[in-house]
Amino acid sequence: MDVEFAIRVTEPGPAAISVSAAHADTEELRVSWHGDSRPVEFEYGTRAEVFDLPAGEHRVTYHAERALTDPEPEPVTLADVAVFTRPSRYCPSDRVAGLVPPELLKLDGARKQVPALVRHVNERLSYVAGSSRPTDDAIDTLLAGEGVCRDFAHVCVTLCRFLDIPARYVGVYAPGLAPMDFHAVFEAAIDGHWYVFDATRLAPRQTMLRISTGRDAADTAFLATLGGELDFLGSTVFATTDAALPVDDGAALVALG
Repeated sequence: MDVEFAIRVTEPGPAAISVSAAHADTEELRVSWHGDSRPVEFEYGTRAEVFDLPAGEHRVTYHAERALTDPEPEPVTLADVAVFTRPSRYCPSDRVAGLVPPELLKLDGARKQVPALVRHVNERLSYVAGSSRPTDDAIDTLLAGEGVCRDFAHVCVTLCRFLDIPARYVGVYAPGLAPMDFHAVFEAAIDGHWYVFDATRLAPRQTMLRISTGRDAADTAFLATLGGELDFLGSTVFATTDAALPVDDGAALVALG
C-alpha cells in the first residue's frame, strides 16, 4: 500500500492521521514536518498518529506491506451487539422502516438476510462518483438512488441494524479497485462472527485490508483535525497484490483481517 496526500494548515493544531493497515508486516508513515507524533489506539482496530502541525503546507506519505492470509473471523462480543445495533449519525436505522424491502423481513436469520440486502442495495443504487454530500445519511442515499462506496456501506449497515443484525462500517485498502482510492465496506454479524460485505462489488473482499472500523464514516476519517484548521489538497492511493485477484461472488462468507 502506498498513500500520499497534501494539506495546508491555516490554523496550527493537532491532526490525527489514520491510514495504517491492520497487522502490517512493515510500514512507514512520514510527514514533511519532522515533529514527533503521538500514537493513538481507538477501539475496533483503528490506529492514528497525532501530529502538532504548524501553519503551512505539509506532505504525508505512507507505505506498508503485508502478506495475505486467510484470517479467522473475529467473534462478536456483547459490547459489539450493544454498540452496532444502535442508530448512528449516518445510519438512522430507527427512521428507515418505510424504505426496507418487505422480502427481507420474510427471510430467516442473518445468513440469508445479509446477502439478500447486499444484492438489493447493489441493484437499488447506482455508483456515481461525486454524487453525494459529506452530510448525506443512508436515507438521503436511498431517496437519491445513487452514491459512492461510503453511501453503499451506510445503507447496508442501516438495513442490517433495522433487522437487529449488528453491523459496522469499515475503511479498507482494496486491491483491484478502479479508480484506486480509500474504500468503504461493512461487516455484519453472522453466526456470532464478523464477515465483510461490499454492495458496490468494485473489488474482491479476499484481498482487502482493514484501516479503520466504527459505527459509520464519522468514526473512520483518515484525516481529522483535533483543534486548528486545515485544507485538504488532494491524495493518491495505491493498493496492489502480487497474486492474481480472486473471483468474488459477493455472497460467500469472507473474514477481514
